[in-house]
Amino acid sequence: MPRSGTTAGIRHEANARGALAALLVAFVALCSVAAPSAAANVRIGFLSPSTAEGSAFILESLRQGLRDHGFADGAGVTIEARFADDRFDRLSALARELVELPVDVLVTYVTQASIAAKQATDRIPIVMLGVSDPLASGLVASLSRPGGNITGTSGAFTGMTGKGIQLLREAVPGLRRAAVVWNPGNRVFQAQMRAEAETSARQLGIALQFFEATEAVSLEAAFAAIASQRLPVIVLPDPVFAGSWGLIAALAANARLPSVTVSEAYAEAGGLMAYGPSLSDLSRRTAGYVAKILKGTKPATLAIERPTKYELVINLKTAKQIGMTMPQSLRLRADRLIE
Repeated sequence: MPRSGTTAGIRHEANARGALAALLVAFVALCSVAAPSAAANVRIGFLSPSTAEGSAFILESLRQGLRDHGFADGAGVTIEARFADDRFDRLSALARELVELPVDVLVTYVTQASIAAKQATDRIPIVMLGVSDPLASGLVASLSRPGGNITGTSGAFTGMTGKGIQLLREAVPGLRRAAVVWNPGNRVFQAQMRAEAETSARQLGIALQFFEATEAVSLEAAFAAIASQRLPVIVLPDPVFAGSWGLIAALAANARLPSVTVSEAYAEAGGLMAYGPSLSDLSRRTAGYVAKILKGTKPATLAIERPTKYELVINLKTAKQIGMTMPQSLRLRADRLIE
């Protein structure tokens, strides 16, 4: 009897060890799927209508976000970046080029690049970054369940231009006329922004005069015309302007014109004021979408995220340079003061 019991005990112990080994194998396999190593040779595409310089801080924030999720550029992960250099007509060809490489995931910066990517592929996952209104642009069927091969983050710039006009009126008491610098070549995005600017200004009793700048080289002519009329300036957000925030800030400051736009990069480059979503934060969050997709999640099931972090940045050095005293009400509300 003792002998039989001993045999049964040995058999039970062996079975237990076998079951444990099977569980460990399954666990390792699960971890391999859930958290692929950097040796996975992942190729991520990045498409921007702007220049390399204008997209630099966006791309760096995206890289940082990818590193945070275990996908470090250069360690088994390659980022293939393409820039249209402010030529929207080049986006379709660049999107096809990335699709044909091919890439595992395609990150598209703002609306026009996202539309070009959608037209280029219905197979490769597309992660939008900072698209103003994905629904109105026809990119997704729903914000909660986008469907198809597209998901990502919305810049939710709706309301930002109106807020900028309000801030400019508060900074310039008695404001009745203002200039708007815009890019009519970006039809999808700028049409929305212009309509919002006109509605907000009308409600505030401010007359707007629009000045076109379809490329960076036309900015100087636009600001020369604005300076001749001494008009405070609202710059509508656009990828064409992203690489020229320093130039725009200098043109406004040299003409001693108060100015505002949505990008924090503008105030950092010497512009007077900026209010809008933090694109750096949005880029890092976009990287989270890329990581989820690379780990097996379908883009169709990932809800579109809107910004959670908005910033009012005021450059007090610029205010002093153009002879302005910023109202205390604005200084107290600012998230950052550049002194």
